[in-house]
Amino acid sequence: MNDRLSLLQIAALTAYSIGMAGGQILFKLAAIRSVPSRSLGERALDLIQNGYFLAALVLYAGLSVLWVWILSVTPLSRAYPFVALAFVLTPLLGGMLFDEAISIRLLGGMALILCGLFLVAT
Repeated sequence: MNDRLSLLQIAALTAYSIGMAGGQILFKLAAIRSVPSRSLGERALDLIQNGYFLAALVLYAGLSVLWVWILSVTPLSRAYPFVALAFVLTPLLGGMLFDEAISIRLLGGMALILCGLFLVAT
C-alpha cells in the first residue's frame, strides 16, 4: 500500500463520508416521525416499521461493505480521518434540511477539519 492516496481512494472515502452523513439525515427523519411519549417498546416497534430508519440501516450495511473494501486498499491510518468529513457534511445538511443553527464557531471547526483532511489526502 502506497503512502499517497489515489484519486479512486479519495473518491471512495468521500463517497463513504457522504453516505454516513446521509444515514444521519435518515435517522433524523426517523426521529421526527417517532412519538416520544410512547414507551421504549412501542418506539422500538415503530422504528422497525419506519421507512427512514430501515433505509438508514440498509445504507449503513452497504457502507460497511464499502468500508471493508476501502480498508483492503488503504491503510486505516489514512482512511479513518476521512470519516471526519461526515462531521462537516452532517451539520451543514442539518442546517439546510431542518433549519438547525450553524454558528460561526461550528463553521470554524468545520474549516479546521477540512484543513486536516487536506493534509491527510495530499
